[in-house]
Amino acid sequence: MIKVGIVGGTGYTGVELLRLLARHPHVEVEAITSRSESGLGVCDLYPNLRGHYDELRFSEPDPVRLGKCDAVFFATPHGVAHALAGELLEQGTRIIDLSADFRIRDAKLWAEWYGQPHGAPELLGEAVYGLPEVNRERIRSSRLIAVPGCYPTAVQLGFLPLLEAGLIDPQHLIADCKSGVTGAGRGAKVPSLLAEASESLKAYGASGHRHLPEIRQGLGDAAGNEVGLTFVPHLTPMIRGIHATLYGRLTSEPEDLQKHFEERYANEPFVDVMPPGSHPETRSVKGANMCRLAIHRPGDGDTVIVLSVIDNLVKGASGQAVHNLNLMFGFDETAGLDAPAIMP
Repeated sequence: MIKVGIVGGTGYTGVELLRLLARHPHVEVEAITSRSESGLGVCDLYPNLRGHYDELRFSEPDPVRLGKCDAVFFATPHGVAHALAGELLEQGTRIIDLSADFRIRDAKLWAEWYGQPHGAPELLGEAVYGLPEVNRERIRSSRLIAVPGCYPTAVQLGFLPLLEAGLIDPQHLIADCKSGVTGAGRGAKVPSLLAEASESLKAYGASGHRHLPEIRQGLGDAAGNEVGLTFVPHLTPMIRGIHATLYGRLTSEPEDLQKHFEERYANEPFVDVMPPGSHPETRSVKGANMCRLAIHRPGDGDTVIVLSVIDNLVKGASGQAVHNLNLMFGFDETAGLDAPAIMP
């Protein structure tokens, strides 16, 4: 049994971590922090967790207490992990950061997109990008994990098999993505109000979104060179889920795209390549740490379309974080993550 801490436990990713870890056979949550809710019982804020965390209370971040944990999750806005990660690493604690603090390897590029200097550039060299389907072995031995963003997870898993094999033009990639409102976080914001988001669909960040450099970095690694990507996110009137419709231009005649995807993800417990002709739905992954993919080639032309769906709070955040934890500590990869999706 290992002990973990959660920094920033009152947001959606924080409560999702608690939900997943409640059924993890090898993990005990030792501490959970919140400056605004310090002293409040976890189950008083989240009654769905009654019976699992009845004695656990939110507390102020205490580096000494957190440093006694085997691992600490950061479910915080960007910039928070910068300040604490180094101190915790020195105490022997392993870090799993769900924020964007260590996802982009270039500190200057990070500063451009996040509007502030990077607070811990000395740690970027050892941070491992926590996409298990790409970096499984590096994750096992890492002390510092940068959990991928939700859009980057859906987009990369859809494009990776094509780019790794050189089947599509890396300079002409399109990612048309839709997300539920929980992707904007739990803070009160007018665009996320029911009367504002319901019965409406809108694009945002079309001229540049913070996830764009992260996606380009990952796809560039897969292609072996820089990629050209058009990425347009949209807000949809649903609570959870991401649907990414991905377009690529074939550069040669592939033997069997369906088989290619099936072989690439044959040993991946959390990627499901669906049968030919499928159209995966976001509700099919609600509450599950799963990415479902389907491949289409309209009219046998030179365009390939990949449909990729995930739950933005699970495979796009907290579930992927727990998957990284399992790899880091030698647990079964599916520990705490083997529940099917919730339907309807």
